[in-house]
Formats: sequence, structure tokens, C-alpha cells
Amino acid sequence: MPTTIRIVLNRHGVRELLRDGAIANDVADRARQIAAVAGEGHEVVMGTGTNRAYARVLTQTFEAYFAEQTDRTLTRAIDAGR
Repeated sequence: MPTTIRIVLNRHGVRELLRDGAIANDVADRARQIAAVAGEGHEVVMGTGTNRAYARVLTQTFEAYFAEQTDRTLTRAIDAGR
């Protein structure tokens, strides 16, 4: 008869891990790589939410915004963060 394995995550521990400084630095580095590939006019915004660290790459200039609308420069740059 097969044995059933049940895994129960420590929610507090996982939340603490996702908010850790090393994870935040890794997320920020990946966002910077994406912004660099996307080109000038992009800004990285970093923060720590309730459950995890996050980073966003935003367009800061009209040219960057227009390039995203017409050529999807930021969308295509996502692979640089892998």
C-alpha cells in the first residue's frame, strides 16, 4: 500500500524567507538587468510588502513608454531577469 506524504509549510518561516535581504537583493538585481536590456528611460522601484520583497521596472520617459507600446521593449526584456 503506498504511503501518503503530507507537507505542511511553516507560513511564518516562508514569509520571513521571502522578505529576507538576500532575496530582496536578488530580485532588485534581476529588475536592474531587465531595465538595462529594455534601454534608457526605465526605472527600478524596490520595496518589501507584507509577504515578500518586490521590484518593478517602470517607464519614466515618453520615449520608453512609446517603445513599449509599439515594440514591446520592456516585455521582451523580461528574459534578462531569469
